[in-house]
Amino acid sequence: MSKASYPLKLPASVKEAAARLAKEDGVSLNQWIAVAIAQKIGVVETASDFLKRRAGKARPKDMVPFLDKAGHEAPPVGDEM
Repeated sequence: MSKASYPLKLPASVKEAAARLAKEDGVSLNQWIAVAIAQKIGVVETASDFLKRRAGKARPKDMVPFLDKAGHEAPPVGDEM
């Protein structure tokens, strides 16, 4: 596996929390951050693939009939834009 360096600037509170969690896990801060990033990549890529499969060949214009049937009531309190 090849490795690349990247200077990472974190808010002090985030670095302190990551360092604490890395210590609890018994790994270096560098290793803990690398695993955290890898996990995030996996989550994002999995979600993207899932949504693409669910959408299939649907396109935005395919939603118009559903939107036309939707009610025109105001959103619930706290859900407004």
